[in-house]
Amino acid sequence: MNLGYFHYPLPVNEPVLQYAPGSAERSKLQAALAQMKKKPVDIPMNIGGRSVRTSNKQTIHPPHEHAHVLGSFSIGEEKHVQQAVDAALKAKQAWADMPWEDRAHIFLKAADLLATKYRFAINAATMLGQSKNAYQAEIDAACELIDFLKFNVHFLSEIYTQQPISAPGMHNRMEYRPLEGFVLAVTPFNFTAIGANLPTSAAMCGNTVVWKPAYTQIYSAHVIMKVLEEAGLPDGVINTVFVDGPMVGKVCFSHPDFAGVHFTGSTVVFNQMWKTIGNNIGLYKSYPRIVGETGGKDFVLIHKSADVDVAVTALARGAFEFQGQKCSAASRAYLPSNLAEAIKQKLVAAVETMKVGSTEDFGNFVNAVIDEKSFNKIKGYIDNAKKDRKAKILVGGTCDKSVGYFIQPTVIETRDPKYVTMCEEIFGPVLTIYVYDADDFEGAMHLVNTTSSYALTGAVIATDRHAVVAATKTLRNAAGNFYINDKPTGAVVGQQPFGGARASGTNDKAGSMLNLYRWLSARTIKETFNPPTHYGYPFLEQE
Repeated sequence: MNLGYFHYPLPVNEPVLQYAPGSAERSKLQAALAQMKKKPVDIPMNIGGRSVRTSNKQTIHPPHEHAHVLGSFSIGEEKHVQQAVDAALKAKQAWADMPWEDRAHIFLKAADLLATKYRFAINAATMLGQSKNAYQAEIDAACELIDFLKFNVHFLSEIYTQQPISAPGMHNRMEYRPLEGFVLAVTPFNFTAIGANLPTSAAMCGNTVVWKPAYTQIYSAHVIMKVLEEAGLPDGVINTVFVDGPMVGKVCFSHPDFAGVHFTGSTVVFNQMWKTIGNNIGLYKSYPRIVGETGGKDFVLIHKSADVDVAVTALARGAFEFQGQKCSAASRAYLPSNLAEAIKQKLVAAVETMKVGSTEDFGNFVNAVIDEKSFNKIKGYIDNAKKDRKAKILVGGTCDKSVGYFIQPTVIETRDPKYVTMCEEIFGPVLTIYVYDADDFEGAMHLVNTTSSYALTGAVIATDRHAVVAATKTLRNAAGNFYINDKPTGAVVGQQPFGGARASGTNDKAGSMLNLYRWLSARTIKETFNPPTHYGYPFLEQE
């Protein structure tokens, strides 16, 4: 029984702690890091509220210190995916029937726990498990995740208030039902906040979820599940399974109650998912919702009027924060000939000051890439550039995996605007630059728009407003998140809803109402107070 209409006002973004020397937060985070490093954990799957362990274990190592063991997790089998689906379906009715304000308060409590009791634990887990420095962990694992939970409660409460008009003698209302069936969430390693938002946004809408986190994010995913459990999330609402992608797809995509997938990952995997779902469309009770954010080959276009220092900072931060392992990371840059030498000189100087090493040393700006497979892939691009006459490495290019998977931030200059590192997603600390004729901004915009199949983020750096207007218009479809005089990374929930189109995904904008609509199924209800008792209308009467 609803005894009132409950309103959740627009929240403010979670303040970002700075972790300066001598600060209380720095000491608390260092203590959390030390505690986690000395106490290995055995992480189970969570299925229907049960901790499920197997004899097949995989150890967890910090990418920056692969000799150290943080713990292990149990690798599941096909039967565990089926159990997770069964648990989600069993929990579905009670969860969907729970009053909205009670669902909302679970996630608001989780946000509060993350802001207080678990803040340093979730940050430390992200620093150790995903090799993020203190600031990158803070803006991701703490602030963005807290914002997702709070803002999504607000957005969903606003959606519920959107109602149709009614004519005299009747009343219309709109129900926003959860989808019929279960939702699959498949999440990446690079953002703890994304790992949590994909299952919780669907669950907040009344859906129950099977969550498959990336193996390389399970360490922080374990903390997320602890928080949700402590916040009161009922058993079976979100079920974690630690299996490979094909296995989870085999079970979920062939189940008649499959209702949707919330995905962040590679374009290749997402394309295969879409194909499989399409081939199985006759199996399902409803058309599944397919929501995905995939890759990016994100650009920075610098105009001849740009401020050199603004351009250099946008490139240095945009390309090398979190080792370039952001879907939005600056990966290709177009420099005007009149400013190119000044930009290159200052960029090289900036990169040479960047310290590379463990996240536990707060003086390191760049840390390790996520694993050996990624290291080898990135190193391959760098090694090929060293041998190619079309490319020249201006700075960096050193790769060392003896202690951790470290790759020095690398800037490649190419004479070919379609050179491989200008076109292909690398997902590492590699920026490729191309110098164009400063008087041919139109041609540069054409290159930006046609070089890559991706369209996630991009930036224009200019003081000439005509150039800003031209780029904003011409590159309208080249980026779902477009930045003027800033780096193409760092979207904030509620401020810059995130997502791209073309090969970068379905652009359902995490951090906005648009995403939540995808996990709802509307039902219109018309009630007539004085219903007609005869089929005839006045026009049928005789003169």
